[in-house]
Amino acid sequence: MAEVLLLHHVLGRTKGIEAIANQLRDAGHTVHVPDLFDGRTFSSLEEGLVFVKEVGFEEVTERGVRAASELSSDVVYAGFSLGVPAAQQLAQTREGARGALFFMPASRSRRSNLSGQ
Repeated sequence: MAEVLLLHHVLGRTKGIEAIANQLRDAGHTVHVPDLFDGRTFSSLEEGLVFVKEVGFEEVTERGVRAASELSSDVVYAGFSLGVPAAQQLAQTREGARGALFFMPASRSRRSNLSGQ
């Protein structure tokens, strides 16, 4: 099975992110979920974005990259929305990367097209 670094979205390390990590663990994977927000979670995108602007987008991305330094090199990097840039950087630059998973929301216009509206 794989070792996975799972980087959370702008709402923080929420119960939903933990549930996804636990599903992967139940499937036999080793999953690491660093908290890029130092324990803070948010109930809206707007609140999360205010926090990210205060801390700095580059700093949040760098926190994700630094989290990988404690892991072996053969890792799958997974990111949800805000976590995608760090996961992509790691997958492209860290020797031994086994793969990458990028989870992004569909655009509003794309969702409308999919639903037939």
